[in-house]
Amino acid sequence: MEIFVGLGSNVGDREKQLRDAAISLRSYDVTLLRSASLYITEPRDFEDQPWFLNTVVEIGTRLPPLKLLELCLAIEKEAGRVRDQSKGPRPLDLDILLYGSSNLRAEGLTLPHPRYTERRFVLAPLAEIAPDFRDPVRNLTIRQLLEDCADKGEVRMYAPPLF
Repeated sequence: MEIFVGLGSNVGDREKQLRDAAISLRSYDVTLLRSASLYITEPRDFEDQPWFLNTVVEIGTRLPPLKLLELCLAIEKEAGRVRDQSKGPRPLDLDILLYGSSNLRAEGLTLPHPRYTERRFVLAPLAEIAPDFRDPVRNLTIRQLLEDCADKGEVRMYAPPLF
């Protein structure tokens, strides 16, 4: 099953925090399979904040979606994330984007991620590692979703993949 997690950071040593997050994921019942390059990206929604570094990793895990969410939230907290401002600056953000072909609506988690198809900063790295993966709702490939994405925020390749 293909599971994709988005990673982002715009406070502190962004690259180190993304690498540390990948290491933290690996410390639990998670196998890191592939990483996209790191991208420097323009803030969206709340624009008066530092630019982000973003990437997407493909993982393997036996953790069900809600347990994976708990793990992601714990890793964010460990990195110093305080959820005091929606869309504001943060040392680390981990989002479960796709969990195979799962469609899930639970408290705190919707799969596929409800806004990932609207975010160039997610689709560009995702298309790098999984261009032919089909969105389970729209039945379009990630490449097609990126081509059709209305978000014109700046997304530039910044550094090689995390691993």
